Amino acid sequence: MNMIHMKINGMPVEIEAGSNILAAAKKVNVNIPTLCYHPDLPAWAACGLCVVKQENSPKLLRACAAPVVENLSVITHDAELYQIRKTVLEMILSTHPSSCLTCGRNGSCELQRFAAEFGIREQPYEVRLNDLPRDTSTTSIVLDPTKCIKCGRCVQVCQQLQGVYALEFIGRGDNTVVSPAAGLPLNDSPCIKCGQCSAHCPVGAIFEKDDTKEFVRAISNPDKHVVVQIAPAVRVALGEAFNLPVGTITTGRIYSALRRLGVDKVFDTNFSADLTIMEEGSELVKRLTTGVGAIPQITSCCPAWTDYMEKYYPDMIPNFSTAKSPMMMQGAITKTYYAQKANVDPAKIFSVAIMPCTAKKFEISRDENMFASGFADVDLVLTTREFARLIKASGIDFAVLQDEPADSPIGMYAGAATIFGNTGGVMEAAIRTAYTLITGEELADVNINVVRGMDGVRMGEVDMKGTKIRVAVAHGMANVSTLLEEIRTARDQGLEPPYHFIEVMACRGGCVA
Repeated sequence: MNMIHMKINGMPVEIEAGSNILAAAKKVNVNIPTLCYHPDLPAWAACGLCVVKQENSPKLLRACAAPVVENLSVITHDAELYQIRKTVLEMILSTHPSSCLTCGRNGSCELQRFAAEFGIREQPYEVRLNDLPRDTSTTSIVLDPTKCIKCGRCVQVCQQLQGVYALEFIGRGDNTVVSPAAGLPLNDSPCIKCGQCSAHCPVGAIFEKDDTKEFVRAISNPDKHVVVQIAPAVRVALGEAFNLPVGTITTGRIYSALRRLGVDKVFDTNFSADLTIMEEGSELVKRLTTGVGAIPQITSCCPAWTDYMEKYYPDMIPNFSTAKSPMMMQGAITKTYYAQKANVDPAKIFSVAIMPCTAKKFEISRDENMFASGFADVDLVLTTREFARLIKASGIDFAVLQDEPADSPIGMYAGAATIFGNTGGVMEAAIRTAYTLITGEELADVNINVVRGMDGVRMGEVDMKGTKIRVAVAHGMANVSTLLEEIRTARDQGLEPPYHFIEVMACRGGCVA
């Protein structure tokens, strides 16, 4: 490994060749402000906030994009750099509305934080705001171009990380705006509602649609029987909103908080994740042993992924597993099995799902022919962030809540369901079941390491007592096209499919990311 030796503010740093100055500064605990840069994305040096000085040179470098070189000496903070950064922020703020109090990112906005840190109390430049309308055309994502700071993160993540190209820059100079492709409404663009744009936006220009008011109306309505399910990923993400250590498992506290909010029943999506395991595992065995159904079988749990394949690879729709996602299975069970057992009219059940994913808001509005009871399987989806806001607004001290169990029996689950939120988790759980169905035996070691890891595409074989099952796992949409082209080519040439089973998740890392 080739190492570079350099200095940051006089402090020696040893860092891998190919790294940028930003990374070198972090190694010695020096934080350089950035707005356009994000570690998930290629650096493109748009905002100019991260400028640093090369010692003994008049040259200014942008730390996010400038590579480290041997014996480089960099100054990251002095009076001149402070003034440059403050001026950059003031210019950005001159095109940004000062409606912080009513913005969904109030308190978590990166621009707001830097404005406070640099002591900006007045605006020296003429304020020029655009008057472009909000785009509320989708059920998942809202675009507010008046708040856009043209950092380009959303465009980068949509094009480079996801390979969807639903967002792009339109116009020139001061008239440049971020817009759905060809200036269309977002709902008419290639957007798959994955929400990666909103997750990477540093301000409030792109955000998930807020459905908290509808939830409050439902729990306040005595004629509604409110049933809530929570996804596996939510239990490890929610704690961060309440200053708990990253990764803290808060399952029991979530059940407790929901009851304090006033819901009637608390179920767990892990229950239906177990059903998905059985459905997908048995369906795979049937396809392999009877020849009925397209090979490879491809998972259908992720609504952003299914939307992507329907738009870009419609000829491969028969490869989808016929299983609904765990969320939709749980909703269907709630309004059929549970409604019957509890003697509750399904028309009065208000089914809510708390999910880590904006695309789940889109999923519940899909084809009515998929509804199991004649009513929508799930009536409302709240994201983890929306749920956190509800808890805070209700005066619940989440951090000190006592653990409570979910309601039985639709709250019980096995260990395999819990790994669903991680890339490779659906594959691993379904393969365990398929192994038992094919061999009649339990796996000696339930850890299927070939599908684990964080590589964008992972491929391998699982030996089922002499039967080799070829599998592949992909996460992040930009990683999927090569895999699908390989399958399509083999099919069109009449060759044996390169894989038997494929798992795809739209977001890098899966639902827990």
